[in-house]
Amino acid sequence: MLLRRLKFLVWIAAILVIVLGGSYLFAPQLLLRANNMRQAMAAQLEKHSVQAGDTRWVYYEGGDGPTIVLLHGFAANKEVWLPVAKLLTPHFHLIIPDLPGWGESSRNAGASYNVDAQAARLQTFVQALQLQSFVLVGHSLGGAVAGVYAIQNPEHARELALVDAYGLKYQENAFTHEAMAGKNPFLFDDRAGFARSTALAFEKPLDLPGRIVDVLVKRNQQDRAFIESNFNELRDPSQYLALQNRLGQLEMPVLGLWCHDDKIVDISALDSLRSGLTHASSISTSILIGCNHMPMLEKPEQTAQILSGFALSH
Repeated sequence: MLLRRLKFLVWIAAILVIVLGGSYLFAPQLLLRANNMRQAMAAQLEKHSVQAGDTRWVYYEGGDGPTIVLLHGFAANKEVWLPVAKLLTPHFHLIIPDLPGWGESSRNAGASYNVDAQAARLQTFVQALQLQSFVLVGHSLGGAVAGVYAIQNPEHARELALVDAYGLKYQENAFTHEAMAGKNPFLFDDRAGFARSTALAFEKPLDLPGRIVDVLVKRNQQDRAFIESNFNELRDPSQYLALQNRLGQLEMPVLGLWCHDDKIVDISALDSLRSGLTHASSISTSILIGCNHMPMLEKPEQTAQILSGFALSH
């Protein structure tokens, strides 16, 4: 009897190896999707969708407590927040959307997806979900969208957290020079290009299986036209200073959270934020060591702790 059970377990193990191995070789996108589902379940999040304005929004929702809305950055998606979400859902109700045009949310050919257009779309999403007052958190491009939205809708955004946010003045760096010259470092066609692009955003090289990288390369190629058009939109001064020129209109508590060694949005942006917030009811700043542009993935525990403290302090 024992031998029969052992044989059965061996067969099950063999089948799993074959299935997983086959998925890795021939359908790695399924493994990536399964990993996202695993992380979402661990964070007690469920995936939903809603039509709001011109967009079919796909978003995660879960947790109990005060509501926090988390916005991702350029060429990213809602999944970047999953490691942090796992630490926040025991204390907060989270809403984590794919911004229009990105991830699983819909995209309309020829439409604008600049900061102002996205902030306007965000209000239709908030109305569709009947959200009232919440803490709004935005990373990178999502930070500029969050800031502009908060200015226009202070009755909803009671607190604003900007994480390595785009839209502020900062000391020029290599990324700035490339971007203003029209070179888009977020485009890549192979594994080497993926490594170069992610090295711009992460302190340490990403250790991903090759076939998973291939899935991300293919997605980037499929989205090339949109990534290029949106990148070019954002090179306009009205966009890369979208938040800087309106900081004085923010009156709610504001948090600036930055990685010290950010190669995309230099940490000097934090000084611009501090000096520009002339009417904010309170200003908090935090600097993380040992990360680049993606603190939610590189330092999830510290990021969650800082966001929790800020959300509960007002």
